[in-house]
Amino acid sequence: MSFAEIKQWIIGAVFGVFAVLLVILPFGGAQRLGGVITKDLPQTPDDFVPAVRLVVFTDTHNQNQHVAKAIDTAYALFDNNETYAGVDGIFCLGDFSSVGGEGDYIRYAETLKEHVRPETPCVTIHGNHEFKNDNYKEYFVRTFGYDPDTVTEINGFSCIAFSGERSLTEWTFTPNSLKWLSDSINAAEKKADGKAVFVFVHPHPWGTVYGSTVWGDPQLNVVFNGHHSVVNFSGHSHFPMNDPRSLIQTSYTSVGCGAMATFETDKNYLPGQHPDGYDPAAQMLIVEADNDGSVRLRGYDLLSDTFFSDYYIDNVNKPLTYAYTFKNMAAHDTAPVFPADAAASAAKNDGGEWVLSFTEAESRFIVHDYHVSIFDDKGLIVHTGTYVDDYFVIDDDNTADFRIGTDTLESGRTYTLLVDAESAYHKHSLPLKLSFTAE
Repeated sequence: MSFAEIKQWIIGAVFGVFAVLLVILPFGGAQRLGGVITKDLPQTPDDFVPAVRLVVFTDTHNQNQHVAKAIDTAYALFDNNETYAGVDGIFCLGDFSSVGGEGDYIRYAETLKEHVRPETPCVTIHGNHEFKNDNYKEYFVRTFGYDPDTVTEINGFSCIAFSGERSLTEWTFTPNSLKWLSDSINAAEKKADGKAVFVFVHPHPWGTVYGSTVWGDPQLNVVFNGHHSVVNFSGHSHFPMNDPRSLIQTSYTSVGCGAMATFETDKNYLPGQHPDGYDPAAQMLIVEADNDGSVRLRGYDLLSDTFFSDYYIDNVNKPLTYAYTFKNMAAHDTAPVFPADAAASAAKNDGGEWVLSFTEAESRFIVHDYHVSIFDDKGLIVHTGTYVDDYFVIDDDNTADFRIGTDTLESGRTYTLLVDAESAYHKHSLPLKLSFTAE
């Protein structure tokens, strides 16, 4: 390809991206404003009986011990389930490697072979880290024995696994690959007979779940929009599933599936934050559905062996009844509240850093951020900052602990803490004022 041809291709691609954004950005904003406000959020009925159960995880990045534990745990949880026994399928949403080397494929595939039972369908797709290697197609087919884009029928449910093809960037999908995805969804819907259609991709559809405004792809929105039966599972961002924004319903249902290696979050709307506790990470999603359009989604933390979220969709085919819209979830969120006996303290850690500790606030879903100001005994401000809570770490600790520097405080001196807690949907607590003496 000549330089002139490359230049023309780049100009065309740039204009194409802008054209897509002109359509998607306003539409994404409109989607967040839509929907009804319900009195309550749905609860899984006692008589819900699945017709299929799937396990989904993403972004394992060579942490194959977490892959093994996810598979073994899923079997242990459901082998003898009285309502519906067994695991019907396992799906990995890509980035099982670091830079896409063949050795990463081999080690990951060996883990699957050792832990996945022969009767359980197991499907993996490409992530952007696999696309870093020019031989990604060759390695994939040779290792797994199927195409990166594939449709698997499980108990009458269409499970569409979409990797797409690499273009100039690591995971920008080509028109041909997007047509395959669109055609596959249309074909699945024609025979769904009321059942949900499951679509597995690596990046989020843009402007949907938590993390998607940076780690999302607007090309997917164009394909998914209006397909009410679609339940899309995605990864890439590493944003934790504990955040309720990891589930959102627009004209379809989008689910962000966390990560199995390390977490990422945002702070003050800026992504790329890695607060204390972000590593390690090991979350998987349990997906259950019946033949009438109902879907249950449960997040499971493998480090604490705990279910931490449970969402129930009564019928994916009825968008006017969607409960997990941004508007409705924000309406059900509550401002954080500190307990009456809240207290604060500060002490140096082994590295010589001051660690500020105070009693955590509580909210309907999570407390995402704490906005902190510290004043000395003369009323002068000595420190201010915003800190992401470790809500993704499931333990019995009810204190928030943040490193605030080595020279911020003086031992033996008394300070005043002013802290404001912020929820997932940006609701703020009443300011909490506490006195403490630096140890």
